[in-house]
Amino acid sequence: MSIAGRFHEKFVYGRRINNLASRISALLPQGAQILDVGCGDGAIDYLIMQLRPDVSISGIEVLIRGNVRIPVISFDGLHIPYAEDNFDIVMLIDVLHHTADIERLLAEAKRVSRNAIILKDHVSKGLLDDSTLRFMDWIGNARHGISLPYNYWTEEQWHRAFENLKLSIHYWDADIGLYSWPATLLFDRSLHFIATLKNISV
Repeated sequence: MSIAGRFHEKFVYGRRINNLASRISALLPQGAQILDVGCGDGAIDYLIMQLRPDVSISGIEVLIRGNVRIPVISFDGLHIPYAEDNFDIVMLIDVLHHTADIERLLAEAKRVSRNAIILKDHVSKGLLDDSTLRFMDWIGNARHGISLPYNYWTEEQWHRAFENLKLSIHYWDADIGLYSWPATLLFDRSLHFIATLKNISV
């Protein structure tokens, strides 16, 4: 592992997954059956279930790791291998910017969700944001062999996709605070958001 990778593991990774687990666990309905799309090693899911033992989480992943902490099956990155309305909640945590067709995978998440989609991803407002996000993506994911198309959307693009898919925003938080000071000055700055999306027809 590179020096940058070791720094990320020691000073960034733990704070990030604990923060996300805490915030996401507060958004989950009681007794929810949850699918985590692109679950990675399942560390966030494991922490969520420690905080919320009433929920159950399984995952799907393109590259299944040897140390995954939840039940996980393989998928092709585009087609979720479950029937319609199979889960109460579908989560996509820092996944959509790793695919070339964001709207297609988001539509699949909507198809298999009965209740809501919980989405954590990035917002880019320009070249500086893109460069920062590329650096963070490379540090956190390159060593795991994860695809890095660096597909970062503006807030307007996200809202347009939600409108196209008939998804309404029930919760949006762009002040997550994943990093400690002074790193927060560079790596937070509203580059991240957590949202809860629901089918307008429900």
